[in-house]
Amino acid sequence: MSAVLEAVKRARESGDFSALVEAIPYLGFLGVKVELREGRRVGVMTFADHLVGNPTIPALHGGTLGALLESMAHLECLATTDTKMLPRTITLTVDFLRSGKPKDTFATARVLKAGRRVTTLHVTAFQDDESAPIAAATVHLKVG
Repeated sequence: MSAVLEAVKRARESGDFSALVEAIPYLGFLGVKVELREGRRVGVMTFADHLVGNPTIPALHGGTLGALLESMAHLECLATTDTKMLPRTITLTVDFLRSGKPKDTFATARVLKAGRRVTTLHVTAFQDDESAPIAAATVHLKVG
């Protein structure tokens, strides 16, 4: 069993997804961590200079926001469904709602529909106020 699948198994059993996040090098590069807040998973992308796409504004790069949204969709799918395989992205549609400031960014995901083959999730990213998202995404994942 791969290190990632083993980390998925342990995360589901314990509810702690930190080992799974650490097993994915790209999430380490982005500085993503997962915390439990009020009974739900919240992704935290800790700010670093390499996440800035436009230094004149400065604003977070859209690719880093998209990666945070997609990653949280995958993690929420693994946490809340009984898929036996690692989810694969079918489609990712991101709506950039406002400029991401150079500060920590948070993301939450919720499953809209969990089918036998496809799971659909909605993910939002925010900074200071969860009611004022900076980006949102609809993600379709192949799970079977």
